[in-house]
Amino acid sequence: MKTKWIIDSNQSDILMKMKHSIVAYMAGTPNKFNGYVAMKDNEIEEASVEFSLDVTNNATHQESNKPSLRLNDFLDVNESPIISFKSTSFEKVTKNIHFLKGNLTIRNITRVVELDAEFIGFKAYNGKQKAAFEISGDINRKDFGLAFNAFNNSGYLSRGKSIKLIATLEFSA
Repeated sequence: MKTKWIIDSNQSDILMKMKHSIVAYMAGTPNKFNGYVAMKDNEIEEASVEFSLDVTNNATHQESNKPSLRLNDFLDVNESPIISFKSTSFEKVTKNIHFLKGNLTIRNITRVVELDAEFIGFKAYNGKQKAAFEISGDINRKDFGLAFNAFNNSGYLSRGKSIKLIATLEFSA
């Protein structure tokens, strides 16, 4: 029997981080999730994942604490405050490793990205069966017009070439 598991927005989160001055990371905050996984006999048959992040929630905090990490300079949060992802395909590689492909939109620029999805496992919590995944991948920030960069005092670029996306998603049956 096939069971459709729905994403639990309250138990899921997304982190987008980018190296800054080779050491620190800039991160976004999670907002809204939609999606499901369909399983038959505890084997994933199909999945659909969607999320959107409103980066304006994080802009004030980071701008006041680290002026060199101004999200508005980097992401143009006043013009394009939403980062979104919608999966287009989900492919099984091994029992716990999957390949997720989808459309990522940053600064109103949409590109196809490929992400790794690892099935963490099942667990019962408060009488409900849960399933957890971790999705990760590196995104070339220049593909989204995020070319802003500067040199630090040592002559190195102050921001890394890619953005790391890490999503921990929990689904309920």
